[in-house]
Amino acid sequence: MNYDDINETITSRRLVLRKFLMSDSNEVARLCNNYNIYRNTMYLPYPYSKQDALCWIETHSLNFNEDKLYEFAITDKGMGTLYGAIALSNNHHNHHGEIAYWIGEEYWGKGYATEAAETILKYAFAEKNYHKVFARHFGSNPSSGRVLKKIGMEKEGVLKEHIVKDDRYEDLVYYGVMNPGSFKD
Repeated sequence: MNYDDINETITSRRLVLRKFLMSDSNEVARLCNNYNIYRNTMYLPYPYSKQDALCWIETHSLNFNEDKLYEFAITDKGMGTLYGAIALSNNHHNHHGEIAYWIGEEYWGKGYATEAAETILKYAFAEKNYHKVFARHFGSNPSSGRVLKKIGMEKEGVLKEHIVKDDRYEDLVYYGVMNPGSFKD
């Protein structure tokens, strides 16, 4: 199935998770060109340009078509406002995937990350039949850990000083949750 032919959306109480469009690039660049988002993410560059957004959005169709990674825009159900992004990787061999997300700073503290993460978790278990979903965050970003706890994930461990970000070492905190309906070995 071709990504461009897919009109897959996932809805929750307040949100629509949908595929990104090239027309989202200006808003993605505006939201991501923020040091506070950069410092809490592993892969976003800073400063973040429209070209960065266009290049990133271009990767989505190949990842989706190869069934490797599903990246969704987190948008408002009513107005369609773009709040951020959420992704779910797909490791076929191990029947698991990782959730990763970012929310524009002006939308922090409104529960959008939690609602989007809970929605993608249900998608992973109900639609993709994953055995496990995991996520990780920097130790310096406890807000992300609170989101993961709210959706039922448990802290599984900490990799001490595992990542270098802005010339300092960051702990990487791992969370995970098993699909209650999946097979057990």
